[in-house]
Amino acid sequence: MPIDIKSQSREELQARFQSWEQPVYRVTQLLEWLYVRRATSWDAMTNLPKTLRAQLAEAFSLQSLELVRKQGSRDITQKFLWKLADGALIESVLIPANPALYGEASDRHTLCVSTQVGCAYGCKFCASGLDGWKRNLTPHEIVEQVLATERWNETETKAVRAPLGGAPTAAPETEAAESRLINNLVIMGMGEPLSNYDNLLPALRLLNAPWGGGIGARKITISTSGLVPQIRRLADEPEQFRLAISLHGATDEVRQRIMPVNRKYPLKELTAALEYYQEKKDRMITFEYILIAGVNDALEQTQPLGALARHLRAKVNLIPYNKVEGLAWQRPSEEVCEGFLAALEKQRIPATLRREKGGDIDAACGQLRLKTERELAPPLGTMAPA
Repeated sequence: MPIDIKSQSREELQARFQSWEQPVYRVTQLLEWLYVRRATSWDAMTNLPKTLRAQLAEAFSLQSLELVRKQGSRDITQKFLWKLADGALIESVLIPANPALYGEASDRHTLCVSTQVGCAYGCKFCASGLDGWKRNLTPHEIVEQVLATERWNETETKAVRAPLGGAPTAAPETEAAESRLINNLVIMGMGEPLSNYDNLLPALRLLNAPWGGGIGARKITISTSGLVPQIRRLADEPEQFRLAISLHGATDEVRQRIMPVNRKYPLKELTAALEYYQEKKDRMITFEYILIAGVNDALEQTQPLGALARHLRAKVNLIPYNKVEGLAWQRPSEEVCEGFLAALEKQRIPATLRREKGGDIDAACGQLRLKTERELAPPLGTMAPA
């Protein structure tokens, strides 16, 4: 299949259009169709000549994600299950404005984006890797999660505008051009983002570009379980993307119990890489810390966590564990979570506790995909259709 056009930079498109002897302004028109109007077919691009549309259709694919399932929680967090062109399933989560997410001024809308089908890193508490790793997402499949979510929102908004028993009232064309539902990205969905580095960075550059997604680099947070070489590589990139570490334990003993990656990259090596990142970027790092009952929620764990956060000038985002079907881990009580937060604050560590966001919609990464795949699987002893 030809490469999807949403994997192409503006410079690459300009070079292609030049070879086709097309004027430069046609590239601007195309980019508006892709990233502002979020077109899903070449025929929709009515101000491009038919001959140019035919050339584009021959040279590129124009894929869009199919919405298989959506869950909306009581707090309006929305989880989307998307089907890719090869039938694989991935998840994205739309999180409403929440000042506790980063401990800063309220965001408008944040999308949590996946980077892989499944995950190879096998964190013991996570649903994403329960069925193993299948493949990396391509740049356009990462970008499409943003565009597909915004298409869904546009459809929902038009439906709300519809008069009772009548047709929807179309929004002015300029409204789509001026509005952007998503203005924050967290690359924390299914998969280990930095193990798909060579697809992730081009996708984020497309989403960051003013002619593309238009999302500021400092509004994009990349999460990693601690891949040391890629952290150092990211430090040398020109963009000012934020970095979050899925820490979940401030000692090697705790991390190795629940995160196999710690055997390859123990805390000493991870700390050295983060020191290099700080030296190059001078940006605050976030430690994501899922509180798991009886594993990492004891108050004595706040001492090494606080020391590491202070050393690296990091803030700590505490997240009570979301129960995953088939795993034995449990969520601590609210009292334990609040006590853990208070112990960090007593050490003057910038810390937030994630209040409930989506616990009623299989909110942990990979849960909805896993449930759907198991529902769709043929019963044992039967043959799948050829």
